Order: sequence, then C-alpha cells, then structure tokens
Amino acid sequence: MLITDSHKLKTYSSEKRTWQGIPGIERTKNGRIFVTFYSGGISEQRGNYALLVKSDDGGKSFSEPIAVSYLGEDARAYDPTLWIDPLGRLWFIWSVIPDNRVEFAICNDPDSDTLVWEPVRTLGFDIMLNKPTVLKNGDWLFPCAVWDSKYGNHKTWEPVGHPSGAHVFVSRDKGKTFSLFGTATGEGRSFDEHMILERKDGTLAMYLRMKYGVGISKSHDGGNTWTEIRDSGLQGPCSRIHIRRLRSGRVLLINHYNYTGRNNLTALLSEDDGKTFPYSLLLDERDSVSYPDVTEGKDGYLYVAYDRERGAQYRENTDYSNHAREILMAKLTEADIISGTLVSPESQLKTVVSRLGYRPKP
Repeated sequence: MLITDSHKLKTYSSEKRTWQGIPGIERTKNGRIFVTFYSGGISEQRGNYALLVKSDDGGKSFSEPIAVSYLGEDARAYDPTLWIDPLGRLWFIWSVIPDNRVEFAICNDPDSDTLVWEPVRTLGFDIMLNKPTVLKNGDWLFPCAVWDSKYGNHKTWEPVGHPSGAHVFVSRDKGKTFSLFGTATGEGRSFDEHMILERKDGTLAMYLRMKYGVGISKSHDGGNTWTEIRDSGLQGPCSRIHIRRLRSGRVLLINHYNYTGRNNLTALLSEDDGKTFPYSLLLDERDSVSYPDVTEGKDGYLYVAYDRERGAQYRENTDYSNHAREILMAKLTEADIISGTLVSPESQLKTVVSRLGYRPKP
C-alpha cells in the first residue's frame, strides 16, 4: 500500500521514528530533490516502511514524508531506491517481505505541485537496492538479487523459492513488462547490492558487495550471461557502493577509501572506463557512514545521499539517543573530485536531510 494522505502520513514523521537508513536520491529536471530511506520498529524487522521526502529549495530543507509504503506489522517494505527514467518519470521502488518481491510506483510528473502515483506494481523477486541501467540498445536492466543461502540466518530474510544469485531483469517496452534475463554467481557473495556499468566497448560490468570488498562479473551479450564473480580489486568493508557513468563519459565511484570500517566515504573518478580511479574527494571521514546513492543533476552537480549511525542494532533495550541517525547529502562536481577539494560555488558536504531527536530507553 502506498500512503499519500497527509493525515495518515503524520504517523511516519521524524518524531515517530526511532531509527532510519539506507537512502536513495533523485533530482528532477526542474530541480526538485527526492530522497527515500526506510524505518519502522526498532531495527530492520517486520513493520518496516519505506518513505519519501522532498526538497524544493535545492536541498536546504526537506519535508516530512510525502509518501510511504507500509504493509502492516507482519510485513516489511525495505531497501528502497529512486530512479528517474528516460521519459522523466519518477520510480519509487522498494522490496517486500513476505512474498519476497520488488514493488514500485511511478509518478509521471514529479515536478507537479500535486504528485499523482500510478497503482503499485511488481517488478521482480526478492531485493532491488540500486538504480537500473539503460543500455545503448534501449534495454532497461534492473538488478534484483536473491542473497546467498547462508544469509538466511539474518532475522529479516526468508526463502523465496528462486535460485540464489545477482539477477538481472530486463524491460524492452519502457517498463510495461519485465523478465528475468541473466544471473551472476560466485564465491564470497554477501548481500549483492549490485550495479551494472556499460563500458565503452559494449561489455557490461556488474559490481557487487562481497565479503572481501567489491566483486565484478562481466557480460559480453548484453546481460544474458555473466562470468563468475571475481575480485575487482576495488577494496571495501563489505558495504554498498555506487558506480555510474556520468554525462562527461567519466565513471564515478562512491566507496570507502583508506578505511578502517565504514568510514572515509569518498567520491572517485575514472577516465579509463573504471580501470583506475586517480581522482578522489573525501565526502565524510566519520565512522558509520554508508550506503551511498547518487544522481546527476541537469545543473552539472552530483547529489550523493548516504546514512550515518542508523540506530538499528537489533537490541531492543538499548538507548540510541547518542547515535546520529542521520540521512545526509553531499553536493559536488567532477571538478571538485579532480581538485580533491570543493572548488564549485554551490558544493556542500554533510548536509542533513533528516536527523532524529532524542530517543530514551524503553
């Protein structure tokens, strides 16, 4: 169920939330910024809901929730993401337990004063956390995963009846229908959280979260078959990354760099199709900063959403009031990354999208 009634949305306001994290971000052609993340209960559990907030002043301030996917206390809506497709439509996407499916709703005019959402539909199975990739041939590739079975002990995971793997669903009719296309597997898989980059030679490179850092699988047939996952050489603390091609042709990577855990979240640029990343800009040096998502605005700026100290450590009687429980945004340019410091006039780091207040012990 997608809730948009202003009265009902008050139930999900920041003063009602005890933790939050795992964000996604998009920016419309007219400059409206949307951010999604999820919360509900005291941790990642049944009763979670995915929420959507917006900013109409360039990210200086953000609203309380304007839409929420909530399925009840016996279900979960979690791991949301946002995507503006080539038609300019905003996709609000989230994962669902039980039934282990990926759902979405589309807003055809995300710049409108009144947002109108199409009925909720199903895209694929299990989990999709990262944005789709549009190929040069017009295919839209959606990265949906079924985690490795050893992660079935995770308290929120349930078997889905589908084979484990980093799957790819394809749509060739602009999102009207979807079909399972290809799958990547390999030793060392974690929670996948995969993204697909189309290289200049037409090869597809899938980057995945692995226990050892970042894995890579390649496809030479448009995503139908994939090589066994191997170590990409991009190190990381087993956490989500973001990788994409920018309009300039460079490849952007957001990852932990020179890290001792989930710290030193950094933006890196490649000019050789992702082989090397000689340019870097430190976005946030603090601990417990993670799960970046990025959109490239028409204004030439890159908008990065991430979380800090979610406050969801699965301990019911713990006081998390000293946890930041923040959703944050960085606004930067390629010139900033190349310079290693902010040189663009409107660039900003550590902008607060949402911060929760005091949380007493139960």
